[in-house]
Amino acid sequence: MSAATPNSSSSKRPIDASLADPSPPAKLQRSSQPDPSPPAELEGDATNGGGGEVAAVRSGEMAGARNPRAQRYLVAVEYIGTRFSGSQQQLNQRTVVGVLEEAFHKFIGQPVSIFCSSRTDTGVHALSNVCHVDVERISKRKPGEVKNDGDIMVTDVRCVAPDFHARYKALERTYHYRLLSGSEPLSVFEKTSAWHIPEDLNVQAMKANSPMRTLDELSVTEVFPSMFFPSSLERSEMESLDGPLVYSRTSVVESSGKGSDASSTTSEQSRFENGEEFGKRLRHRCFVVTARARSFLYHQVRLMVGLLKSVGTGDLTTEDVERILNSKAVTAAPPMAPACGLYLANVKYDLSV
Repeated sequence: MSAATPNSSSSKRPIDASLADPSPPAKLQRSSQPDPSPPAELEGDATNGGGGEVAAVRSGEMAGARNPRAQRYLVAVEYIGTRFSGSQQQLNQRTVVGVLEEAFHKFIGQPVSIFCSSRTDTGVHALSNVCHVDVERISKRKPGEVKNDGDIMVTDVRCVAPDFHARYKALERTYHYRLLSGSEPLSVFEKTSAWHIPEDLNVQAMKANSPMRTLDELSVTEVFPSMFFPSSLERSEMESLDGPLVYSRTSVVESSGKGSDASSTTSEQSRFENGEEFGKRLRHRCFVVTARARSFLYHQVRLMVGLLKSVGTGDLTTEDVERILNSKAVTAAPPMAPACGLYLANVKYDLSV
């Protein structure tokens, strides 16, 4: 799967949607010049806690009060979004920031403030979200004594400059969205990790009707149906050169020796009906939508995936897509994709300066 700046009133700068109209915008226009101001509202930025917690976070960020004896750290975390009420602190709710602040408090013996690069909604997962925290070590506790929750884990830590900001210094963010296509009911292990589409998806139609006008990348890749996301190298090897949306199969499928996914599924169906594979579930076709940009508006990725799904199932035509993309009415778009299939995959920085 986000604070106002002193010059946020400028019409040329991104708008922080968490403080303005909570409804997602219908359309974005890409700027021809880099904008040095803080990025626009991130995917899932306005968490379900409402404006109170956002204002509180903003006042803390802009106050500039920092212990000169503290070291600022950049911390990468992964978490299961369905176990949290979003990433940002909320009263009487279990959140990503709340759990991290509690763990750091127990570790160093004093309260800390955590600031995330991307604010995710309830249900949105993170393969790598990035936060920064200022720490003055006054406790003798060992790292092993810090509370270890099974649904969130720190994956990397690095010292950064005192003025480094996890949100404003981010150069690029990447999201993955998992779609599982097929009539077979979802496994209990997948119900909170992907969007189940019972119909077959026409990926070529999705490719021809890409809504990627505002992103650096919007690609669709078919992968082996498991908890797997292709790396940048793997995706580059699979992508064609004839458009922003890409249909391909990973080497995992091809190396199985079963040919195409369709023939493989037919073969599995036959063995199932003959009783040869009793108790074994038929696998779904798994598609990963990858969206990459410096920043995202509120619910932007999920709205785009909802549009692509409607194209893939034949519920929308090319004319419908053009009308929706050119319309200023958000209600013209199909329902957005559920949060459970969305993953914040990567936040890119230049840490050499």
